[in-house]
Amino acid sequence: MVIAIDGPAGSGKSVVSQLVAKRLGFHHLNSGKLYRAITHRVLQAVGVNADSATIIAVAEDAEIQPADGGLSISGQFVPDAELHGDQVDSHVSAVSSVLRVREIVNAMLRSTASQTDIVVEGRDITTVVFPDAEFKVYLDADIESRAARRYAQQAELAPEQQRSSYEEIRNAIAQRDEADRTKEHGALVVAPDALYLDTSHLTIEEVCDKVTTTIQGDKIQQEN
Repeated sequence: MVIAIDGPAGSGKSVVSQLVAKRLGFHHLNSGKLYRAITHRVLQAVGVNADSATIIAVAEDAEIQPADGGLSISGQFVPDAELHGDQVDSHVSAVSSVLRVREIVNAMLRSTASQTDIVVEGRDITTVVFPDAEFKVYLDADIESRAARRYAQQAELAPEQQRSSYEEIRNAIAQRDEADRTKEHGALVVAPDALYLDTSHLTIEEVCDKVTTTIQGDKIQQEN
């Protein structure tokens, strides 16, 4: 079974997906983390001016494995704080807009989904990667709520590092929203058959309760 969770940056996809997967005993996948891993590798290997051909070459050669607190990228451990750092934030949208990179990541996701029950999160997960997912969720929130969450997340992931201001984070999210909604491939849209939830004024537990209750209700209806 595939449960696909979509939505803009800061809407709660990651933490909700992890908790829903834990509640249901499913495997958890974060597509955004794979794109961030490739972006990190591109920035390390080439820098900020990499062209599409170079980005594709890096993506095709990258070996990405899960690791506690981050990812292993071609044998190098990269902590979550680096994957969510300002430089990766600024360039991940451009890297993820390269069609061949999306094909590489999508193949990784579909390969895993063919072997186990999963909760998978990311932009275009419900529309492009898993359009036939058994259950789809679109999480949304106003930009102020999303910026506040990212600001708090930044403090949690890297408490000893210099942090971006709330206004800087809000502006970056606004720019990211525009880029994600206007991408030629994998643009951010709401799937017509997705459960839409505005999480602006909901706790994480409330969102998880709504998602899991709806999934379990649908499963009961299907069995009957």
